[in-house]
Parts: sequence; structure tokens; C-alpha cells
Amino acid sequence: MAVILKTPGEIELMDRANRIVHQVLDEVGAMIAPGVTSRELDRLAERVIRGAGGVPAFLNYRGYPATLCISVNDVIVHGIPCDVPLREGEIVGIDCGVFYKGYCGDAARTFAVGEVGPDAKRLLQVTEEALRLAVAQVRPGARLQDIGWTVQRHAESHGFSVVREFTGHGVGTSLHEDPQVPNFGSPGKGKKLQPGMVLAIEPMINAGKCGVKMDADGWTARTEDGSLSAHFEYSVAVVPTGARVLGTDRTI
Repeated sequence: MAVILKTPGEIELMDRANRIVHQVLDEVGAMIAPGVTSRELDRLAERVIRGAGGVPAFLNYRGYPATLCISVNDVIVHGIPCDVPLREGEIVGIDCGVFYKGYCGDAARTFAVGEVGPDAKRLLQVTEEALRLAVAQVRPGARLQDIGWTVQRHAESHGFSVVREFTGHGVGTSLHEDPQVPNFGSPGKGKKLQPGMVLAIEPMINAGKCGVKMDADGWTARTEDGSLSAHFEYSVAVVPTGARVLGTDRTI
């Protein structure tokens, strides 16, 4: 496992990349409503990214055909934008990656489409809470599996399950770097965190069981039992004082 530590200057460039990502998530989130298509959201995202001087990180990555991954309802991750209108009561995960001056930003949020039911609201709340709790584990000397254990414990305590087939990851000049950051684990285990590490921490939590099935397109990953799934993600730098959530003004 070759972890590439980032300099303070590189972290600043990654912060800028992530600020573009969060701008996209803000603007796309504001556009989400019944009747809007995921392809329209994708077009908006590309305009925002290029207008800010960035480059879409997902577009053409291993043949992926879009700027965003847009995952509706039972889609866990990697949903491909299409012309099907969003409907009231659905949930939609928006995952965005941006390169800025050679460095990558990566973050995701799951949004409600109009008014959603109480079960969907609870799933969104618990998944976002899991991300925040996971980030709070990040500091020099902590262990990598402390992150996943925190996500798993929080999700399972609410009757949900964590996806095991997909994980968070290191990020830097490449979209995916070592180490992998699973959403499960054992406290006190795994690689020791050190300043300069940058991790994409991304809880993927299912309302039902943790099983995954793939669509024929080779990208779209769904819950095996058809239950809802939510996804939230931050890119987080390990700094001497703890954790810096890139693209935001938050240091923990």
C-alpha cells in the first residue's frame, strides 16, 4: 500500500478542487425537483466545473460517459444520467469529481426530491451523521479502520447496513489512490493516519440488506433487495491538528 503524502501546497490545490465540487453540489441540489432529469443536472454540473476552471474527473474515466454519478432510490453508486424525470418522494445521490491544476476533489450528497417519507428522511439523516462521525475520527495517530468502524456502528445501530463492495479511497493527482477506506472495520486496526494523507470518506448505507447487484451497463450498482440507499462523501486531509474537510471551512 503506497500512500502518497501531500504537501501543504498540494492540499491547498485540492481544497480549491473540492470547492468547485461543493459549488456543483450546491447548484445541482438547488435544481433538483420533480420533473427535472438527471441529464439536465449533469449538463449543469459540467458548465459549473468548466466555468470555474476545472475539468470533470469522472467524464471518460474508464469509459464512464458523464460528469456526475447520479444514483436514484435503490441505486447505491455510479448511476448514469438519463432522460427519465425525477419524481416526488425519490432520493437522488449526486457524486462529483473535479480536477483543478492536476489535483482532484471528490464529494457526494444525497438529496430528497420534493417531500420524502419518514423512512427515506431517516436514511439520509443517519448516512450524513455517519460521515460526520467518521471524519471526527481522523487525526494523526488514529487507525484507518476507526473510520469504517464508526460508520458501521452508526448505521447498524439504526437498523441499516453498510455496503462492502465499494469503499472510500485516497485521492490526490489521481481520482483513486491508496489506501482503501472501507465503511466497516474494527477499532484500533489498520494503517496509522499521518499528516499529508488525503482520504475520500464516503458512507454508502442501505435501508435493507448490504447486498449489491449490477446493471447490464456495467456501472450502475443497486441494492440487491431493492431497498433505498444513500451516499455522502467528503475529501478529508489529515493535518497536524486533526482533520480538514476540503472544499469547506471546516477543520475538526
